[in-house]
Amino acid sequence: MSAWLLPDHIADVLPSEARHIEELRRQLLDTARGYGYELVIPPLIEHLESLLTGTGEALGLQTFKLVDQLSGRTLGLRADTTPQVARIDAHLLGRGAVTRLCYCGPVLHTRPERPHATREPLQFGAEIYGHPGREADLEILSLALDCLRAAPVEGLSVDLADARIVRALLADVPADETVRADIHRALATKDASELARVSRGLPAATREGLRALVGLYGGAEVLDKAEKVLQPAPELRQALSDLKWLASRLEGVRVSFDLADARGWGYYSGARFAIYAEGAGDALLRGGRYDGVGAVFGHKLDRERPAVGFSLDVKQLVRVAASRPLRAAIRAPWSDAPGLPAAVAGLRRQGETVVCVLPGHESEIDEFHCDRELVRHGERWVVIAL
Repeated sequence: MSAWLLPDHIADVLPSEARHIEELRRQLLDTARGYGYELVIPPLIEHLESLLTGTGEALGLQTFKLVDQLSGRTLGLRADTTPQVARIDAHLLGRGAVTRLCYCGPVLHTRPERPHATREPLQFGAEIYGHPGREADLEILSLALDCLRAAPVEGLSVDLADARIVRALLADVPADETVRADIHRALATKDASELARVSRGLPAATREGLRALVGLYGGAEVLDKAEKVLQPAPELRQALSDLKWLASRLEGVRVSFDLADARGWGYYSGARFAIYAEGAGDALLRGGRYDGVGAVFGHKLDRERPAVGFSLDVKQLVRVAASRPLRAAIRAPWSDAPGLPAAVAGLRRQGETVVCVLPGHESEIDEFHCDRELVRHGERWVVIAL
C-alpha cells in the first residue's frame, strides 16, 4: 500500500476547487453578516462529554474519539458544530436577548453520511437564539435561501415538515422510546405495513392519524387535507398554521410538505426544512427549530433557550454552484531592474495578482491565465494587455 494513499472518503482539495471553496466560504459568511450574525470559531476537539452534551446516539457514533496525552481524558473530534455553538450561546455568552451566531469550519465523520460523500465536510451554519416565535424560523429560512442564491445555485425548492405533528399524535400515548423510534423510522420510509405493525398496541385514533401521515406529502393542499383528517390537537393545529404561514412568505422557490418526515425527531422541536436544487440529488441544506437547547448547558438566564438554525457542507455545495471565473492576473518579469519591485508591490496593494516569472520558466503553463503584462516603458513600468 502506498504511503501516500489517503483514508476512504478523505481527499485533498486541489487549487482550482480550493479557490472556489474559499470564495464561496467568504460569500456565505458575508451573507450571514448582512443579517447581523456574529462569527464564532469553536475548537475542533473537546472533552467528549462536553462535545456530545444534548446530542443523540447517532452523533456519538459519528464522532472520532481519542485519549488526551495531557489529561488522560477522552476527547472527541467534532462531527457537528451546532452543539458547540449552542454551548457558546448558553454557557459563555449567556445573553438573555436574541443572539445570532454563524460559523464555518471542518468537521469529521467516522462514516460518510451518504454515498460518495466526504468524511471531512466543511460545515457552514447559522443559528438564532432567544426568540420562540415563527418570525425567527422565517428569518433563518430566508438566510438559508439567500446563502444558496449567493453561491449561486438555481432551481431551489423547500421541503417543510414539523416535529410537533407526530409528537401531538403520540401525546399521552403509553409508548416507550423504542416504539416511538420504530414509528418515526417507519414514517420516514413511508412503510405503511411496518407502521401498522409497530403501532398496533396504540389507540385506534392514534393509529389512524399515523396511517394518514404516510400519504400527507405534496403541495399546499396537504395542509388543508391534514386539518381534516388529523385529530384537532392544539399543538398539531399550531404546527399546521405555522407551516402555512412560512410557506406563504417564501418567494421564488417551489415549496412542498412532507408531514411524515420525522428525521431528527429526538432533536428538533418545531418546524423543519430541507432545501434542494435541480440535479443535486440529496438536500443541500437542512435546518429547523430545536427549542430548549439551553437547558443541557445550564443557560444563566433562560434554561429553555429557544433556537432555530441550519447547516450545509460547503464542499457539497461547491459541486452544484455555478463556477466562478478565475480573476485574471498580471505577468511580470523577474529582475533587479530599477522601479520593478516597487511597481509590483504597488499593484498587489491595489488588489491585483502579480505573478513574477522566474528565470528559465517563461514558457511554462500559465495557471492564472494572465491577461496583462508589466513591461518597462522608458523610465516607468506600465501594465499592457496581452
